[in-house]
Amino acid sequence: MKSFVKGLKSGIPIGLGYLSVSFTFGILAVSYGFEWWQAVLISMTTLTSAGQLAGINIMLNPGQYIEMLISQLTVNVRYSFMSVSLSQKTSPEFKGIRRWILGFFMTDEIFAVASNEDVVSTKFFAGLTVFPYLGWTIGTLFGAVLGNILPQSIMSALCLAIYGMFIAIVAPKVCHSKSLFLVVIVAVILSCLFYYVPFLSDNISSGLSVSICAVVAALFGAFVFPVKEESSDE
Repeated sequence: MKSFVKGLKSGIPIGLGYLSVSFTFGILAVSYGFEWWQAVLISMTTLTSAGQLAGINIMLNPGQYIEMLISQLTVNVRYSFMSVSLSQKTSPEFKGIRRWILGFFMTDEIFAVASNEDVVSTKFFAGLTVFPYLGWTIGTLFGAVLGNILPQSIMSALCLAIYGMFIAIVAPKVCHSKSLFLVVIVAVILSCLFYYVPFLSDNISSGLSVSICAVVAALFGAFVFPVKEESSDE
């Protein structure tokens, strides 16, 4: 029980942060024409801000299943690596269906907190996921409901908050890394091309363009700024 309570306490800051971010997603989803319950259902079954943002753009044009698959795989594949990494620190009873649950609730923040533990028990991880999941779901609900009440001017302003979150995540790292700065610049330039060039904007959907920008920028960083492995003397 102590491990579960410890996990609960560790998840409170994450839950509060998710509450504000998912509030913006709820507003954005309603502004796109989704019902409030559809926005909540997306958050309950997906739990990924970038993936949801890319997904609702594609869902506006039904039938683009391949593009949905590619965009979600590109945006969310990192969670698979996080789960594999964290599974090396889980306790012996953390197996079977519990590992599937581990993968479902994996987010950047949950991974960061859980990685600080010497051994991740099922009770600790279960407690850690409670408030982030509730915060993400409840925040989406509030945003979706208020999206039908608030004036359009306020809704438009709040919709920018989710983009501000991504900038806040990237900006501090960019200021201290020239290589990361150039990778971001490449992604921004490509994104602008897909948005402003008529041929590209007319023939390539937003979801697929996100995947292309992410992959090309990542390949650019990998080839131009490779990370050298430290050689060890045997």
